[in-house]
Amino acid sequence: MSALFEPLKLRSLELQHRGWVSPMCQYSCDPDDAPGVPHDWHLMHLGSLAAGGAALILTEAAAVDAEGRISPRDAGLYNDAQAEAWQRITSFVHRYSAADAKIGAQLAHAGRKASTYWPFSGQHGSVPQSDGGWATAGPSPSAFDGYAVPAEMTEEQIQEVIRDFAAAAVRAVDAGFDTLEIHGAHGYLLHQFQSPLINARTDSWGGDEAGRNKLMLAVVDAVRDVIPDSMPLLLRISASDWAEGGVDLAASVRLAREAAEHGVDLVDVSSGGAVAHQQIKAGPGYQTGFSAAIRNEAGVPTGTVGLLTSAGQAEHAIATGQADGVFIARAALRDPHWWLRAAFELGHNIPWAPQYERAVPRRTF
Repeated sequence: MSALFEPLKLRSLELQHRGWVSPMCQYSCDPDDAPGVPHDWHLMHLGSLAAGGAALILTEAAAVDAEGRISPRDAGLYNDAQAEAWQRITSFVHRYSAADAKIGAQLAHAGRKASTYWPFSGQHGSVPQSDGGWATAGPSPSAFDGYAVPAEMTEEQIQEVIRDFAAAAVRAVDAGFDTLEIHGAHGYLLHQFQSPLINARTDSWGGDEAGRNKLMLAVVDAVRDVIPDSMPLLLRISASDWAEGGVDLAASVRLAREAAEHGVDLVDVSSGGAVAHQQIKAGPGYQTGFSAAIRNEAGVPTGTVGLLTSAGQAEHAIATGQADGVFIARAALRDPHWWLRAAFELGHNIPWAPQYERAVPRRTF
């Protein structure tokens, strides 16, 4: 039996297999008429992945407040109109998925990397307020390369962000999501507080590793407190800043261990994004070692991601105990039916949508 296509249970959530969809920003919301509201593009995009056999689909980053969006075209979960639009999508995924797909919302705040141009805008850097942008804030008044300098967050602003994550979690549950992921990676707000390369605070929200991790864990606590006990909670982290003096694997193992004690059920292990001078040593499966170390040393289930494009790579990561699930990203954009093809290649059968069953390939081996 294929290891990749073994089921997995997290709390009461039963996943048909371990091939999942990584969060991928689409930068497709209408910033003028419906800011932060997902629409037909998101329905089509996520629905196609459900029809393609994914067992778990995580949405793109959904900002917990308007100022937390990466760009003016990013999705949100900070008002009821957004929640209603997401509910249409969760219902669609549940109804039309091939492999009883579950869908999770990734809750996020971009911090100093907010209010930026989207990748296909033809422009780079921070969007000025005259063009629909907004002032940003972070742990310290230091800018990401080429972006606007953020304001240092006050105690009240920090507490407000924690409340915003909890409020977004309540909306996500009401919108029909099966699980939630807190985005603590890729140089966004929670990672900004965690990284010593960014957080220069001397109050209780900085100063040492415990202080830098405080916001991440406070958000975990706030979200865990408002979602059903039966619902699993995921946390995405950057296991390494890939820069001297930044977050390293040992620190990430400690964070993951503590996060699990606070109610996180699976750590989604990525890396990088904190600083522009990072030196990433990328290659096929280049982050699976991070996932394996966190899984084994912190004793928490993990998901792995990053240049995993083939069924064989994904199967190897699970079979060798490097992760409990594999998140597929750009390979899924190239082939929204990646999981149907992977199952065939690995000699495993998963359900096809009945409308597509006439196309099920015949086995010749």
